[in-house]
Amino acid sequence: MITKADKNQVRKKRHARVRSKLSGTEARPRLNVFRSNKHIYAQLIDDVNGVTIASASSLDKELNLESTGNLEAAVKIGELVAKRAVEKGIKSVVFDRGGYLYHGRVKALADAARENGLEF
Repeated sequence: MITKADKNQVRKKRHARVRSKLSGTEARPRLNVFRSNKHIYAQLIDDVNGVTIASASSLDKELNLESTGNLEAAVKIGELVAKRAVEKGIKSVVFDRGGYLYHGRVKALADAARENGLEF
């Protein structure tokens, strides 16, 4: 039986493996996704300079979300992070799913970001 701690350990190992091959630049930052049971977070990261260019999370006050850990929240975060990226002149990004399966909330966030002007 796999416990929750083991699952997260496996995810972290998978994320480290993917991150070794994946890096964001100023021209094409990395769109990083982190999800917890209650919230979902997205950041645009320039790994060369080590700075976060834009971010959005289900904790943002301007969203007024009823439930923060569901698909609807993930779509809103995808839209918000894409809007903030486009405002800063960023169109193309590298998608970093954070070791999570490309399914459910992670996929919903990615699709919403694509629909709002990001290319990856």
